[in-house]
Amino acid sequence: MTRLFDTVAIVAAVLLIWLGLHAYAGDAAIASPSAAFAFAAELFSRPTFWRHVGATMAAFAAAFAISAVACVGFGLLLGARRFAGEVAEPVLGSLYTIPKVTLYPLMLLAFGLGMSAKVAFGVIHGVIPIMLFTMAAAKNVQPVLLRTARVLRLTTAQTALTVLAPAVTPEIVTGLRVGFALTLLGVLIGEMFASQRGLGFLIINGIEVHDVRMTTTVTLIVIVFAVAANGLMLALDRRAHRSSQM
Repeated sequence: MTRLFDTVAIVAAVLLIWLGLHAYAGDAAIASPSAAFAFAAELFSRPTFWRHVGATMAAFAAAFAISAVACVGFGLLLGARRFAGEVAEPVLGSLYTIPKVTLYPLMLLAFGLGMSAKVAFGVIHGVIPIMLFTMAAAKNVQPVLLRTARVLRLTTAQTALTVLAPAVTPEIVTGLRVGFALTLLGVLIGEMFASQRGLGFLIINGIEVHDVRMTTTVTLIVIVFAVAANGLMLALDRRAHRSSQM
């Protein structure tokens, strides 16, 4: 009951702030909630809008899959090799502080316009957080667990499935949750700079032609999707941590 009340209170506060901004700036800067919701219903009836949604989701799925598979693999490898992990961790942290906007010209030259550029933009945003969380998970595995596995004469596969996987899964899920949001952000920004399809393209195109309803509504749709997806990932994250403590 408390969680439901908190959710309603947050939604009400956001709507009040939105109404206040609209009253202050007017239709020339931001659409009203009623206008945005009405235009969202109109967009949902347009086949062209769903093609833009499909383009964004395809790029996001590819970018997130690449980030998750590659980073979990490399993160476990670096975490298992303590010296390599200690060397790589500050390097990765320094690389992540580089403003991604400075890399856009290089990415465009390397990948051009289209799907590959959007996927690359998504990957460079989500790759390092997932890897850092995975490295931390692998480094924090208690040595006694590995010694116990050796005493029990477990095979490498049995050790990975029964010892390592339960130990590192909670932190990896946390990293994937953080990487999920950042990868989506990278794909949307990539669509603004390097694509003529997708939700990011609709937002930047709305800004360029001063279509306030389009910009506000598509931004709202992206926010709702991101919040809902993050909520599901957070529930999975909490469940993984509870399971590891049993």
